[in-house]
Amino acid sequence: MNQENSPIDVDAELARFAEEEARRLGLTREQWVEPVHSNSEFKASDRPHTTLLVSGLTVAHDSLVCAMLRGIGYHVDVLDVPDNTALQFGKEFGNRGQCNPTYYTVGNLVKHLVHLRDDKGIPTEQVIKDYVFLTAGACGPCRFGMYTTEYRKALRDAGFDGFRVVLFQQQGGVKQATGEAAGLEIDQNFIFGIARALIAGDVLNLLGYRMRPYELEPGSTDRAIAECRRLLGETFEARGAVVPALWRCRKVLGTVAIDRTQPKPLVSVIGEFWAMTTEGDGNYNLFRFLEQEGAEVDIQCITAWLCFMVWENRHDTLDRMELREADGSRKGLKDKDPTKKLWLLKVAEAAVHTHFQAYAHAIGLHGYHLPDMENIAKNAAAHYDNDVRGGEGHMEVGKLVHYVEDRHNHMTISVKPFGCMPSSGVSDGVQAAIQGKYPSAIFLPIETTGDGKVNVQSRIQMMLFRARQNARNELEAALAETGMDEETFKKRVAKSRYAGPFWRPKHKYAGVATNLVYAVS
Repeated sequence: MNQENSPIDVDAELARFAEEEARRLGLTREQWVEPVHSNSEFKASDRPHTTLLVSGLTVAHDSLVCAMLRGIGYHVDVLDVPDNTALQFGKEFGNRGQCNPTYYTVGNLVKHLVHLRDDKGIPTEQVIKDYVFLTAGACGPCRFGMYTTEYRKALRDAGFDGFRVVLFQQQGGVKQATGEAAGLEIDQNFIFGIARALIAGDVLNLLGYRMRPYELEPGSTDRAIAECRRLLGETFEARGAVVPALWRCRKVLGTVAIDRTQPKPLVSVIGEFWAMTTEGDGNYNLFRFLEQEGAEVDIQCITAWLCFMVWENRHDTLDRMELREADGSRKGLKDKDPTKKLWLLKVAEAAVHTHFQAYAHAIGLHGYHLPDMENIAKNAAAHYDNDVRGGEGHMEVGKLVHYVEDRHNHMTISVKPFGCMPSSGVSDGVQAAIQGKYPSAIFLPIETTGDGKVNVQSRIQMMLFRARQNARNELEAALAETGMDEETFKKRVAKSRYAGPFWRPKHKYAGVATNLVYAVS
């Protein structure tokens, strides 16, 4: 058979044509391979001219961490809360199929660097040389372990190839490949400073979310919180004592007039760490939306995550101690003293609880207790194996059981990125069994994609209607039981210590107003 009569390979011809057209139109894409740049590390000699960029938590946490870092000698800037413009940058320069936190946080960094280059006129080479991004990282079953690669890929495509991203491992510190000292020195000052800043940010946020739904003058809580952030920021930057600064914050917050006799549904927000922490477009401004709809928001504090990491280490150590042979893995006990490690973990846990309670008492956060990690693990164990890790682990399940059994709230929202494996793929499936066991539980899982805001908010409104009714019925039952009418109740509260913004009545039911009825009856 001659060549003219040979059959044509249609697939090969189409592939060749597509390749030629893509090349002609400039649409070719080469496979991304993360290079090891010679300038990818932040060294001690770089500190005098390098600015650390920090972002990823709440406004309070980011600002206080930045102030702390300035206090120990670093140049630091805080990025804005990731918004939908950051999402657009993330989708433009990031890989396809990423989850929301990746798009928002990667895009937020690119957005800031573009601002430095295009609006402030700083040359690209100088941006790469004089700025470093500091972010948290970890391994696990989700895409969190790939964040740094996503940052570097997007930075390259946005024109900032070689920009340094320093990964601070949640349980491993910063690893430096060269012999020179690392630019970010993870010593006692750094660790204690970060912990104190995070705890201070927690108590400030918790008190703000307690007060804002009941304020008589709209905006008064936000103004007081902003002033407290300034006071605490100055204290951390000057390496001063935190407790006296919190007492000064207490005086500022004490000027906010509130009325807690209003029955409001208490809504707890759990889920994927970033989605349940961010205060912007990444979760459709969830906290502010709930407050606008008449709810009080029960947020999750970062100190609880510190307690979970201590619990996790203790749980794993106790398991390894029962092995027939010493565990020689990276985190194993071979050639180590497990008793010493357990005592160190006990000391760490006590230190976290002591600092939190001291800070909470100073600022006026009365009646708040950190979650009991052993109790949460016990609640979840029958439904979710405590050894399964990733995301919040068993905590989402354990928290929901605790909320229902202890009448902690009226409604629980689990927020996470679309397709989040640990939360959507695992926890939500287990939560269906929890709801079957506790039919009274109002549980709403929502996924975020950057769009679909109206759909999500309408679902929340429908469920919140039931929670609002429960809060009102709960209050009316308490008034009937104590023989008071609402007018008498309001007068008694006005004359009690509970009229101020700090004191919280003893917990009996989910609603604050309901607990106030029993407190003043």
